[in-house]
Amino acid sequence: MEFLVKSVRPETLKTATLVIAVGEGRKLGATAKAVDEATGGAIANLLKRGDLAGKVGQTLLLQDLPNLKAERVLLVGAGKDRELSDRAYRKLVSAVLGNLKSLGGADAVLALGDLAVKGRNAHGKARLQVETLADGTYVFDRFKSQKADAPKLKKITLLADKADAATVEQGAREAQAIANGMALTRDLGNLPPNLCHPTFLGEQAKALGKEYKGLKVEVLDEKKLRELGMGSFLAVAQGSDQPPRLIVLQYNGAKKKDEAPHVLVGKGITFDTGGISLKPGLGMDEMKFDMCGAASVFGTFRAVLELQLPINLVGVMACAENMPSGGATRPGDIVTTMSGQTVEILNTDAEGRLVLCDALTYVERFKPQSVVDIATLTGACIVALGSNTSGLMGNNDALVKQLLKAGEVADDRAWQLPLFDEYQEQLDSPFADIANIGGPKAGTITAGCFLSRFAKKFHWAHLDIAGTAWISGGKDKGATGRPVPLLTQYLLDRAK
Repeated sequence: MEFLVKSVRPETLKTATLVIAVGEGRKLGATAKAVDEATGGAIANLLKRGDLAGKVGQTLLLQDLPNLKAERVLLVGAGKDRELSDRAYRKLVSAVLGNLKSLGGADAVLALGDLAVKGRNAHGKARLQVETLADGTYVFDRFKSQKADAPKLKKITLLADKADAATVEQGAREAQAIANGMALTRDLGNLPPNLCHPTFLGEQAKALGKEYKGLKVEVLDEKKLRELGMGSFLAVAQGSDQPPRLIVLQYNGAKKKDEAPHVLVGKGITFDTGGISLKPGLGMDEMKFDMCGAASVFGTFRAVLELQLPINLVGVMACAENMPSGGATRPGDIVTTMSGQTVEILNTDAEGRLVLCDALTYVERFKPQSVVDIATLTGACIVALGSNTSGLMGNNDALVKQLLKAGEVADDRAWQLPLFDEYQEQLDSPFADIANIGGPKAGTITAGCFLSRFAKKFHWAHLDIAGTAWISGGKDKGATGRPVPLLTQYLLDRAK
């Protein structure tokens, strides 16, 4: 999909479909009034007849209006509030896209610039609009014998005031990069686990390195992990025939090449049976999504590389498959992590923290400005926050606040949970330095407490995306691409 920005009168543009918004109570904004005047009041007359109530997302398609160069005009309801919420605006834009995809036109002009969205300027509205449009065209039919029809809609033009044109263009550019990153994340998440295993992800990293100059890629195999002393990471992988991989991406875009990097660490469990602590069979197919933390690192890197952000960035993805077998880790086993701390594994289904703890120790070598790990870590996070909000914890208040703000700006929100010392006591083990679970209470928090013990040498935050990384069941089942918008916005903010 191509996105353009123009500053012209809407009634003068030749297009297959011109989209304008109307509010409840027949309210017409400046753009709608201009088009209505050009048509001799045709739009106002239709609204008087009650053909469109103007509720958010309602649409009405008009053909062959007089004195317009547009073949069609699509009216979309904007509701009665003076300012739309992010959610209402997304609903409106999604309704527009749904109509445009069903029409025969190859292009459309969206004249929605005079809609007010709470807390957003022209740049912010363009970001939200283009991201919604681009992500809304995503299709995953790689394994369907009958592919989806090629979309007829090829180009969308956003109308903007001349004074706002540059900032709208920048917002559209950022949104397109974010949507492309989300698409990569969704593709990787949606792939079946017999194809998307740790070795495959290593190959995808190398392919990304060939696609973008300036990206250094290193894939560490099982032998190297053993040399590094990653006993915890290896314990997760030892029950599987698929060998583990630690994938390291390095991008140096800052003016000072030796500037301390920001680091993203992704959990990449390509399939999680739970190991010996076997999960219930119902819904286990969705455990292919347990690598969505690593997939979001891939997607965020793609967005950063497209935008060529002036920052230094490192991505580390701990990739393994958690399977039960005669060689699998048992409950009660004790392993030694790369940091030297010992862990008693009480539950082999709490495996994400076991690969992440060694990855967190590994990133100390980069002397990072910040480290954010991203993981589909705990079912408890879904119980606490549902599927709308990611869980967030960290050891640095400034970093946590930066991520919370980025989530608000990107409309990809997180919510902070506490990391009080009292929760650490739940991880006490009589046989090792630490247990890998803390009992039934506060499971998301104790998982964060476990990781915090391996993140004491840098500013660190943890995003639990168990509820937000994919949609479970139903016709919309699949990876969402989150939290690529949050992470990209966080890095955009650092680039400034």
